[in-house]
Amino acid sequence: MQVILLERIAKLGQLGEEVRVRDGYARNFLLPNGKALRATQENRAKFEGLRSQLEARNIESKNEAQKLGDKLGGQTVVIIRQAGETGQLYGSVSGRDLAEALTQAGFTVSRQQIVLNTPIKTIGLHEIPVSLHPEIEVKVSANVARSAAEAERQAKGEDLTVRAEDAAFETFKEDDDRGGRGEREDRGNAEAAPAEDGADEKPKKKRAKKDAPAAE
Repeated sequence: MQVILLERIAKLGQLGEEVRVRDGYARNFLLPNGKALRATQENRAKFEGLRSQLEARNIESKNEAQKLGDKLGGQTVVIIRQAGETGQLYGSVSGRDLAEALTQAGFTVSRQQIVLNTPIKTIGLHEIPVSLHPEIEVKVSANVARSAAEAERQAKGEDLTVRAEDAAFETFKEDDDRGGRGEREDRGNAEAAPAEDGADEKPKKKRAKKDAPAAE
């Protein structure tokens, strides 16, 4: 479908440009959200009549986004989630979760403005882009941790994630150390055993020969 853009849209075009997009994208997103018009002769004339108004509106929304971006950029939100020893979450953190956390922190941000290609699945500090306007993007940090105490440690630069192979190696090393100590203890006990038993056996053998009847 050929459409006229009513605002700048990243990777698509500038305000007033005519571009071809997929029908579903136009019907489900661009047209109902007032971001574009069908590129008909009637709508071209309509757009020219609205151009100055649309440009003024774009400048105003850009200025508002810039003000919000100056406050929001560099902010950190803490998100508490359950996770295993290696830092893998029992679940994930989505764009909706981040938007809610930012809103609770006093910033009006929608889920659509969170640029998160894949959900967060590990604890740690994650840098997330937030698109406040087609021309304004800032970055925030999500401190995902198992507790508030862990979040503070991560904020200070401590890495609380442990790779699975590292954890397995440490477990193997501990087991090996315990096994080595056990073998050394067994050898030590054997060497320290009393020698009297062996000393008693030899005299008994001699006496047995002495007491045996002489052959006729």
